[in-house]
Amino acid sequence: MIIFKIVRSVIAAILLIAVVVPLYSIGVTWSAAKNTTTRNADVIVVLGAAQLNGRPGEVLEARLIEAKRVYDAGLAPLIITVGANAPGDRTTEAASGKVWLASHGISSKKIISLQVGRDTWVSTESYVKKMNEKNIKNVIIVTDPYHCRRAMTMANDLGVVATCSPVKTGPNTVEKSGKRYLIREASAYLAYVTLGRRGIHISDHLG
Repeated sequence: MIIFKIVRSVIAAILLIAVVVPLYSIGVTWSAAKNTTTRNADVIVVLGAAQLNGRPGEVLEARLIEAKRVYDAGLAPLIITVGANAPGDRTTEAASGKVWLASHGISSKKIISLQVGRDTWVSTESYVKKMNEKNIKNVIIVTDPYHCRRAMTMANDLGVVATCSPVKTGPNTVEKSGKRYLIREASAYLAYVTLGRRGIHISDHLG
């Protein structure tokens, strides 16, 4: 009888964890996506997304529009664009982002292009390294709303203070991206925070 009670308690605890932990992950991912407050920082980072022969795709353009808005609001004096090229590309996500920003009124001297990274972790390592070289610690990450939580967590884990300014336009706003994106990013965040470095590959594959 005692063994039965112990087994029942263990099963109940496992079931509780199986329900509560994913719900927590979804909750924090949703909360970060709905953030509307952006504080001053040292730098704005635009995480990469697809570009087409030097022209930002819809997702990347939405991120660049938001980065320009944050910059024009005077919240940070510098922008870093991040992202490598896909096989066959003639240019990179970072380079096309810098060209777009420069063509929309931001001095090229205020834009650093880091042409590295096809996933969130490698991109984060790259820009945090550049921030450390410049002895700056506060970053505003510009990305899709449901990507914010994971992107901020990775940056914080590498020793910088990160907030996120999610896009307000484009195909990946909260209103347009839907539940599938939320669940995918919540799963990717959960894989990263529970498995640590072992979960990096899983999280980027998911999100």
